[in-house]
Amino acid sequence: MITHIVFFKLVESSPEIVQAVQEMLLSMQGKIPQLLHLEVGVDLVKSDRSYDLALVTRFASLGDLQTYQLHPYHAETVVPFVKKIAKSSVTVDYENK
Repeated sequence: MITHIVFFKLVESSPEIVQAVQEMLLSMQGKIPQLLHLEVGVDLVKSDRSYDLALVTRFASLGDLQTYQLHPYHAETVVPFVKKIAKSSVTVDYENK
């Protein structure tokens, strides 16, 4: 199992913008067959070190993660939307053992 985590820091973190990004990320559920788990969390602490949202996804294999990255819904709908709103993101991909 591969876990893919992305943290997003938004240009503007108003409740409406955060909700729009959360809904866009959650909209991938059921549209990408390789996506076994999808979770989106909104930061509660709001410290200087905090990111605004966290995306946690899980895949059966590294190949499935790569297929997800290229899937038209992810690559052509979700990524462009988030790139317009996020000023930065960081990611970690690891294998669950």
